[in-house]
Amino acid sequence: MAKYNSTNNDLLRDSKRNTTPKIYSLLCDLVNDEREDLAELVLKVDYLISYASNAAKGKDFQEAKETVSKAKERIKMLKRENADISHLEYLLEGVEKKIKK
Repeated sequence: MAKYNSTNNDLLRDSKRNTTPKIYSLLCDLVNDEREDLAELVLKVDYLISYASNAAKGKDFQEAKETVSKAKERIKMLKRENADISHLEYLLEGVEKKIKK
């Protein structure tokens, strides 16, 4: 079976220009493993992390904390499915450091 990439998969095509290369690589791996549901969850977590980062930059620490907790819940769901989420955890740690400052 041919591998999915941005030319033959809508999820990958839509996310290629909006995500970092590491997130896109993770999405490709999940889609090619027939786990598109987890790939969508990764996109949601990535969005939540960037939203929390922007909230922390805008000094809205309460909103950032709530968003980080939502992202952590979704990361736990990904861990249960044995997805490689080390980069997402790294990004989340960076946002948490911004909030604690």
